[in-house]
Amino acid sequence: MSIEWTDTDPATGQKRFVRAEKFARRWRFLVRFRRRTDWDRSVVPTREMWETLLDALERRYRRREGVTDEDLAAVRKALAAAKPDPGFDGDQANRGGVDQTNHRGTEAQSRQEEHN
Repeated sequence: MSIEWTDTDPATGQKRFVRAEKFARRWRFLVRFRRRTDWDRSVVPTREMWETLLDALERRYRRREGVTDEDLAAVRKALAAAKPDPGFDGDQANRGGVDQTNHRGTEAQSRQEEHN
């Protein structure tokens, strides 16, 4: 099974063609920037790519186009394990890109105030 779509490359902003192929119960992503060129197989799938694939599979599942429950479960599992895409957090810019809180939140800040 293979599913194709177009999107924008996050690094360059260029239009690219993306293909997701399932073979031997494993999904592989391929990318190319021009038609009639070789597919690049060394693609690390992003969270957005997994989400697009899941959306396409869910639409095909409703129409009974060869998508199984196993396909949906495998992609949902991979999506849950995928790291979130790095995004911009406006608050990070105010602190120079360094997160000053730890897993305890404000507790670390109150300890700093006690030592001063």
